[in-house]
Amino acid sequence: MRTRSRHRLPAERVSERSDPRLLRVVPQLALAGLAVVLVWPAARGSSAWLGWLPLWLVGMPLAAWWALLRCPLPTRAALRWLRRDTGQARRRSQPRARKTHTATA
Repeated sequence: MRTRSRHRLPAERVSERSDPRLLRVVPQLALAGLAVVLVWPAARGSSAWLGWLPLWLVGMPLAAWWALLRCPLPTRAALRWLRRDTGQARRRSQPRARKTHTATA
């Protein structure tokens, strides 16, 4: 009989599969790439060999970090914050035409 459940918390799965050194280095690479893109105008362009440089300097390290964290989906609280339920938009009611009284002589 199994005493240990199959389902584990996401934090347990991350710690057992991802190397903690990688989890420290990849965000630092993403921040360094972001700093390079913001400071050096040539890094905002495109290279004939690599393509669009911000993708490789910022986007790919962020995607690697997300993959190291085993691609967690946003929680319900984060989704609620993003949605900001303000209600559904409604049409304005058309103003009623006023009856005009004409003077009869």
